[in-house]
Amino acid sequence: MRILSVCAVVLGASINSINGFNINIPSSITTARRSFGVNSNVAHQMSTTVNGDSSAVPSDVDYELLSLPAREGRPLKVAIAGGGVGGLTAALCMLKKGFDVTVYEKTAAFARFGGPIQFASNALSVLKEIDDELFDRVMEKFTFTGTRACGIKDGLRANGEFRMTGDSLDYVFNKDAPADWFVKFPLKECADLFGLPYTGVIDRPDLQEILIDECKKIKPDFIQNGNPVVSYENLGRGLGVDVTLEDGESRHADILVGADGIWSAVRAQMYGEEIKKSSADLKKRQGCTYSGYTVFAGETVLKTADYYETGYKVYIGPQRYFVTSDVGDGRIQWYAFFALPPGTKKAPSGWGGSTRDEQADPEENLVDYIKSLHEGWTDEIMTVLDATPPESVEQRDLYDRPPELLRSWADGNTVLMGDAVHPMMPNLGQGGCQAIEDAYVLAEMLSQCKSTAKLEKTLDNFYKKRIVRVSIVQFLSRLASDLIINAFDTPWSPHDNLGTSWKSYLTFFWKPLLQYAIFPAQFAYLYSYHPTGDMEGIPKALEEKWKTAHFETAEEAFELVAKEGQKSGGPSFFQKATVEA
Repeated sequence: MRILSVCAVVLGASINSINGFNINIPSSITTARRSFGVNSNVAHQMSTTVNGDSSAVPSDVDYELLSLPAREGRPLKVAIAGGGVGGLTAALCMLKKGFDVTVYEKTAAFARFGGPIQFASNALSVLKEIDDELFDRVMEKFTFTGTRACGIKDGLRANGEFRMTGDSLDYVFNKDAPADWFVKFPLKECADLFGLPYTGVIDRPDLQEILIDECKKIKPDFIQNGNPVVSYENLGRGLGVDVTLEDGESRHADILVGADGIWSAVRAQMYGEEIKKSSADLKKRQGCTYSGYTVFAGETVLKTADYYETGYKVYIGPQRYFVTSDVGDGRIQWYAFFALPPGTKKAPSGWGGSTRDEQADPEENLVDYIKSLHEGWTDEIMTVLDATPPESVEQRDLYDRPPELLRSWADGNTVLMGDAVHPMMPNLGQGGCQAIEDAYVLAEMLSQCKSTAKLEKTLDNFYKKRIVRVSIVQFLSRLASDLIINAFDTPWSPHDNLGTSWKSYLTFFWKPLLQYAIFPAQFAYLYSYHPTGDMEGIPKALEEKWKTAHFETAEEAFELVAKEGQKSGGPSFFQKATVEA
């Protein structure tokens, strides 16, 4: 019901009606003037109205002009909480605009952590618009999936040979016709519609290293590790924000950007939450709701018969689904989604190649456990699982939160972005993409802000500009899981008894609607935000160049595994490693 109500609100809203929200955000107003070493002739006096009270701010407060390279004034001073993908992208966008940016990151030093992250065509367009060199460096480390077959496979009827077949309804009329593929996604067609690069993945550590390096080219000391933001104090219109760090020190900035992830300290203060506090049944945690699903993840190097022909596959069946994706260098990453109560702990949340301190039963073979939950499913899943070192399997309970339709992401001179305010289910691979869109849009809007007097309004307008699109993407991401788990089953077929429930008949009748209407509309909408415009011949050229390199690196990996066997070490899929400086 929550999803349906959100859908109704989101689809019924318009940009203008969202812009019309009357959101009162209390500010701590001070009459003190802060000196930034700017000549008084670049300041001007103005009065304001706060929460309907024109006397809330003295009329003699001086607001300062904010510069761009061709504009008089001083640089905007920005503090960013969190050095993840969203925070680093925001830092780069803003540094390129000439802002004075400092990122405060909780890890003592950056380590190689995190599995591959998906970038859809919309995010790639944003990266290209931000910086050509950034885009080129990402492409050097990128693995395209959207250039190949991607879609939903029948988890029970796929014959175990990883064969490439069509997704037509021939199997209904011909019992010998293959029924391996249920529906294929039009990723390539939708990218071609807008002239965009194709969806794919990049290892999170590679992406972070690229972003950090590009930022350091502009400001070598832009990031401070091991000292995260724990609280803030708004000082009033035009007077900035004081940021308190974990060590008790305070820093001043014109604005604070909360990009500190799903368990955000900035959001906790803004919305009156307690950091990481859970309800007794674990279904609520710091304002976020348990999705109903836990996910196991693993990775293996494996040459399947369809390795070069498929990007990612979603195997559907009763009450669960299993996802595999090519992530480059011969690797297949897999995710197994189960509808289990929160806290059903089996595997650690971080990489456990050497110790299994967080595993419920250190002796349990987690690969065997996951296989037992897929009894009767296709041998294709079993082949992938059998090639995975059991000690490398991880698990995470999935939380998200409803769209903030009635609360602004901004509080005075502080604003939220990315997972800090709109975490979403991973099914569409849009979590990182929407954070990147946030970063780009926020930097563009701030660059048009000519005076500190207009910062609060600009941050609130950023929320209004982004809320509709982000809410729709959140809804679609959550709906994908809910439908697959609760409304999908093995599709009905007249030739066997594998799909006989009411869900099986419903799944069968969903097929043409998904194939010819829902999926094309969904991906067209996701890719409709593309600030570069049509990139013409670039996507095809990138694909051709990548194919050769992909084949060479994959074959090298397959050869190495044949000689030395699978390795279980690697960066965590889910957890940031804390490295002592």
